[in-house]
Amino acid sequence: MIFSSLYANNRSIVFPSAIEEALEYLKSHDFTTMEPGVYEIKGKDIYAQVFDTETKPAEKQRPEVHEKYIDVQFLASGKEKLGFTPDTGNYEVAERDDERDLIFYKEVENEGFVEARPGCFSIFFPEDVHRPACASGKSMTVRKVVVKVSVDLL
Repeated sequence: MIFSSLYANNRSIVFPSAIEEALEYLKSHDFTTMEPGVYEIKGKDIYAQVFDTETKPAEKQRPEVHEKYIDVQFLASGKEKLGFTPDTGNYEVAERDDERDLIFYKEVENEGFVEARPGCFSIFFPEDVHRPACASGKSMTVRKVVVKVSVDLL
């Protein structure tokens, strides 16, 4: 898991080209004015999901993982907490949706949280359990963008 700001000065880390492409897409669009929806960047290999969601207490959000895609999550407006922990391979599956590349776990252990503000991004790899859209203080509507990057591109 990587957590940073899209607008950090003199970013010294160079990511794989597919991740750089996702970050460039995030930098070059004003998501507060875009319609919610799915936007292809490189077909099904890299695409963006723009949506509004209501943050909730962490215990009401389910921890999740993906096997085929890396999530580059970006907060365009509002604030949220994101939970994260390594996938130990020992967590009980609550729900699996292969078509959406989505696995929810019942519970996880040793979870940490980061707080995102507009401009923050998180990169979650298949080995990263994450719990998005957790309330930071009171619940609120946030605008999120999740760029899905196929693991086959790395």
